[in-house]
Amino acid sequence: MRAVVTRVSEAAVRVDGEVVGSITEPGLLVLVAATHSDTSEQAEVMARKLHELRALRDERSCATADAPLLVISQFTLYGSTRKGRRPSWSAAAAPEQAEPLVESVVERLRDRGARVSTGVFGAEMAVESTNDGPFTLLVET
Repeated sequence: MRAVVTRVSEAAVRVDGEVVGSITEPGLLVLVAATHSDTSEQAEVMARKLHELRALRDERSCATADAPLLVISQFTLYGSTRKGRRPSWSAAAAPEQAEPLVESVVERLRDRGARVSTGVFGAEMAVESTNDGPFTLLVET
């Protein structure tokens, strides 16, 4: 699994103009994707990494600061631009494989006590965020 994690002061995701998920205080905006070889074990590892990642101010994590996460699926994180000008999506897991894995990351974060908001899998989403830093990391399992 792969995630792009941005420290934000606030963030929201809209579908058809309506807010479906948001965080209104400092936390993490997480764009997450799965590839063909990912399993539920990788989802567990990703949830642990996201929850314990010391990416907040003063080297705190969402676990230690009780900070929220906004988790949004984004298959394009596995896009390849190595050849030509058109991205290839062949490394991204098919929706029927990716959706349960992304949901598993969210469920496992919540099992750990994290406050998690989400987007809508497969929907056209508009993501708004106010970056804090800027501070952005690539996290992989």
